[in-house]
Amino acid sequence: MIPGAAEHDVDLTFDEREIDQALSVGPEDVSPAPTLTFARNVFVPLTTACRYTCTYCTYYDPPGRATLLSREEVREILERGVEAGCTEALFTFGDDPDDRYTAVHDQLAEWGHDSIHAYLREMCDLALDVGILPHSNPGDQTEEQMAAVSEVNASMGVMLETTADVQAHGGPRAKSPGQRLATIRTAGELGVPFTTGILVGIGEGWRDRAESLLAIRELHERYGHVQEVIVQPVSNNERWREGSPELETMRRTVAMARATLPEEVSVQVPPNLAPVRELLDCGIDDLGGVSPVTTDHVNPDYAWPALRELEDIADGAGVPLEERLPVYDRYVESEWISERVRRGIDVLTRSPLSSRA
Repeated sequence: MIPGAAEHDVDLTFDEREIDQALSVGPEDVSPAPTLTFARNVFVPLTTACRYTCTYCTYYDPPGRATLLSREEVREILERGVEAGCTEALFTFGDDPDDRYTAVHDQLAEWGHDSIHAYLREMCDLALDVGILPHSNPGDQTEEQMAAVSEVNASMGVMLETTADVQAHGGPRAKSPGQRLATIRTAGELGVPFTTGILVGIGEGWRDRAESLLAIRELHERYGHVQEVIVQPVSNNERWREGSPELETMRRTVAMARATLPEEVSVQVPPNLAPVRELLDCGIDDLGGVSPVTTDHVNPDYAWPALRELEDIADGAGVPLEERLPVYDRYVESEWISERVRRGIDVLTRSPLSSRA
């Protein structure tokens, strides 16, 4: 039983044959992708406050140190992104930060907002006004929270990480895999193009990885909303000194993802965190969001590669590199995309992405 599944009314079952089949996959069982894609983004960390204290995460700051970006600060970041040709504004914050951090809650109230999601909606509106598409990753969300912001987002996301009960999530505020899966399900019910993924090396086993991928697959098969799945290795930082998974572990995990997930779901590996050149033959077809103007605030020790490096990666594999929007093409004309966001997409696609700054 997936921890927290019953509490959050998540009903997922896996046939042992499906698990065995996933576990049997190796790099030799998949093929390299014919194309590599990436999105040009600007990272907007609305706040570093989070109710969780995962032992591998450097994103969160303790109460008393976390602050909120002001509207003026957000606008400055967004405008820098637009000037650099970015199409995606990646909005992040920790899970329900205003529940745990009094200063964050009080600042939101002073600015006229009763929740961080209300403020997120205003900032997504600002992004669309500036000329860039919001992609928000605000952690676990209720249906009410997601519905409040989904119509001003081109896509959204949350990392499942794992269906396992791992010590790295431990403590009084441990993440619940069942709640994560409920968030992914909510996105499907609301018709939100969605990004999720697994984190490799935080104490999960091979069966856990297989079950995590099968859980994502089952939810996508129900709703058709998962556009990409990230296979991300945990990386050493000031809070995590357990190391990263071995190359062969990553190769097998990426191949398992490619073989397990439906063909239309992209498999992404972050190029600043993993040796993607050694993983391309395992079925990667996307390199994720890469920013020419902001750091990776979740992994600040690991710089984004320059566009030239992405081009070198694709050239080395003998495949074209194509820039994409934060929402995948198959969703652009769907009824899931609001008119507000569709207007933003239309403006960005009037000229080829490859010709942007």
